Amino acid sequence: KKKEEKKKKQADRHVDQTPASMFFAHNTGLGPPFHVIVDTNFINFSIKNKIDLVKGMTDCLLAKCVPVILDSVMAELEKLGTKYRLALRLAK
Repeated sequence: KKKEEKKKKQADRHVDQTPASMFFAHNTGLGPPFHVIVDTNFINFSIKNKIDLVKGMTDCLLAKCVPVILDSVMAELEKLGTKYRLALRLAK
């Protein structure tokens, strides 16, 4: 009995996967310009590797990008202090 119940539960969980290429076929509203949420690590990584924030995103996504920096990221950069002053200035 237990094996039969397990088989029924497993049969209910089966979901057919759709190909990833169909994603934009159903979501036609997605397209450039992309709004990219930028976090603290992203800003620090771009400074450390001397990559311009907007130019790096544009090169990666091959489309126009608009960086979006949340208030929580600004607060985190302010809290980190003088060590991350350049990152804070870049984010503003």
